[in-house]
Amino acid sequence: MKENKIKIACYGEVLWDIFPGGQRRIGGAPFNVAYHLSRMGVDAHMISGVGNDDLGNELLEKIRNWDMSVDGIQVNNQYPTSTVIASIDENNDAQYDIVQHVAWDYIETRPADLNLLTETDALVFGTLAARNEKSKNTLFELTEASNYNVFDINLRPPYYDIHLIKDLLHRTQLAKFNKAELRMMLDFMGKDYVTEKDSIQYLQDVFGMKEIIISKGSKGALYANEDNFYLYPTVSVEIKDTVGSGDSFLAGFLSKHLETGTSAHQIMHQAVALGAFITAQEGACPEYSLGEFTGFRDLHQVSALPM
Repeated sequence: MKENKIKIACYGEVLWDIFPGGQRRIGGAPFNVAYHLSRMGVDAHMISGVGNDDLGNELLEKIRNWDMSVDGIQVNNQYPTSTVIASIDENNDAQYDIVQHVAWDYIETRPADLNLLTETDALVFGTLAARNEKSKNTLFELTEASNYNVFDINLRPPYYDIHLIKDLLHRTQLAKFNKAELRMMLDFMGKDYVTEKDSIQYLQDVFGMKEIIISKGSKGALYANEDNFYLYPTVSVEIKDTVGSGDSFLAGFLSKHLETGTSAHQIMHQAVALGAFITAQEGACPEYSLGEFTGFRDLHQVSALPM
């Protein structure tokens, strides 16, 4: 029997982002999603890998201190804990140098993780962890065990190919693109861009997906569920940095979407509010409580925009 509490597994990279000046923060898009899901009261499980080294031990300790499970994070004796050199450009956007052959490139398929997915409400994943054959094969096995697959496209050149993306989209119930990724996907498919709505309906038809999210930066976000389209603005805040803002948006979205009886308005309000709340702070995983976020959300009401 599944408990009433929402349970979500996130698969892929967990790592240390190394910022200018040597500051170190836990990162990785799927882990960022898991962190914010946990803050939203969701039972979030990370499936990943760290090295049997000091950085791995420190990472696991920090995750435990956040009251998150580390049962799905494998300790690899051969490959190190992932570190990524991050830099912030003049637009406050982060650029990353992602080192290969790290622990999360070699995630094993384990019966415990497959069993976990029979009890979870969703599996969240991206493309980066599929850059290595070992972790890619594990991802495909996990998507078979999951009933609701959430694909956050999150393209990191050069670590993806169109065949992989197509294969994953055919296994996906909810896909999230940004504006550039939507255009790239259409180019891959040989489809001319006409309108955003036409593009979304094309992808829904080709891949048999009902649900697609398009994040549009300062212009908000669009959620499509079959023939229903919901466009919502961003919440205006003073930007500290944009690291992890899309990941927090997705966590906010799923934390409401998987509740019973919630409306599209409640889902999108939660999503854009959490994205803004994190953008106004430093780092992808700042310390905060659910009460602090809900206070912010309730002060910043939004209304759907016309399509």
